[in-house]
Amino acid sequence: MRRALPLAACLLAGCSLAPAYERPAAPVQAQWPGDAAALADQAGLPAADYRTLFRDPRLIALIDIALENNRDLRQAAANVARARAQFRIQRADLFPQLDAGADVVRGNQAGGETRTTATADLSVTAYEIDLFGRIRSLTDAARENYLATAADAQAVRLALIGDIAQAWLTHAADASLLEISRLTAETAQRTEALTQARLASGIAPRSDLRQAQTILATAQSDMARYTTAIAQDRNLLALLVGAPVDPALLPGGIEEAGETIDAPLPGTSSEVLLRRPDIMAAEHDLRAANAQIGAARAALFPRVTLGALFGLVGSSLDGLFGSGGTQLQQGAAGITWPIFQGGAARAGVAASQAQRDALLAAYEKAIQTAYREVADALARQATIDDQLGADRLRVQASEDAAYLVDARYRGGIDSFLAALDAQRSLYTARRTLVASLLEAAGNRVTLYRALGGEMMPAPPAP
Repeated sequence: MRRALPLAACLLAGCSLAPAYERPAAPVQAQWPGDAAALADQAGLPAADYRTLFRDPRLIALIDIALENNRDLRQAAANVARARAQFRIQRADLFPQLDAGADVVRGNQAGGETRTTATADLSVTAYEIDLFGRIRSLTDAARENYLATAADAQAVRLALIGDIAQAWLTHAADASLLEISRLTAETAQRTEALTQARLASGIAPRSDLRQAQTILATAQSDMARYTTAIAQDRNLLALLVGAPVDPALLPGGIEEAGETIDAPLPGTSSEVLLRRPDIMAAEHDLRAANAQIGAARAALFPRVTLGALFGLVGSSLDGLFGSGGTQLQQGAAGITWPIFQGGAARAGVAASQAQRDALLAAYEKAIQTAYREVADALARQATIDDQLGADRLRVQASEDAAYLVDARYRGGIDSFLAALDAQRSLYTARRTLVASLLEAAGNRVTLYRALGGEMMPAPPAP
């Protein structure tokens, strides 16, 4: 008797055959590796709000416009709404479905007599008693699918913010490269004019003129290329923002724009990765697969369904609810137990378990990928300042050398080859500095994305 009471309570409440879910241990180190760990020790958990990290109001304005207009975000929001509706559809199976109906039938009988029959009924059709938690497991899976879709939408939002910041910085770098090409072309034009005069005076050979024209043509070609790149950068920003971009919101150069991007502080523990939207989505997918195992196991056991009908029959609508009406009451119960299905039900359990194992591997891979992305960004962050310092020193030295060699060339002391080499070295040094500035600022954006961005509010209850 004592054993029967818990069993009866379990059957009435609906047992769940899904395995108990436990979050898998993260397959990565608890701390960041090497120099990255030293950099991470500077602060606790990150404050990664883009409005705090991105200090240029022009970039913030572009992002805010994009969050209202971007089509990928709209598609993601629609996917969330669909998943939420699908959860509600599945959850409805937990409750009896009550239907109402009414009919009036009028016909002629033998002898010309007219007969009217009116009926009204309420019915519950094939309500499944969830004895083994099949419907509850399917409902749990639908809920986790909804939460996974919501996390996917957050991942789209995070990627959009990062893409806009990177495109904005790329525009700044291309603008700087265009200006460098323009300055180089101006210098090359002056050198060409001087060489042309020296050639006319018989001082310089024609090869000097051709070399001067070569560096001028190179700079002019680069000007055309960077002008195209800037136009393409603006086209990309317009696509990401979802609306035409006001030129006033675009940066003028990478030196200015790059300084407005701060690096998020990752903290000392890699557990911060668990709040990344893609990892949250992977865990919800894993939870959904875990619930599907419960539904597959429940399919091995009988299903019990109930039905009921309460109706009234009368000779007219007026008399339907009066003394002339006749009540009809019916009840039905059914049980279906799979006896032989050729092993299909057990194969369904095996398939759901295999799906769970595959999603477990995907979840662990997502954590490993995130760990690598953060570690790589931190490693680059630890050395990029040294590279920038060296590149700035190189530009300064190249500028001094170009000025001195040009003066010596004009004074007839140095050869044209030395002047040409100095111009090329300066051109290369300036472009290298631009590339390093873009990489430094872009790496800070990458770190923002790798850490998962700001903490987002939980999705609305389904």
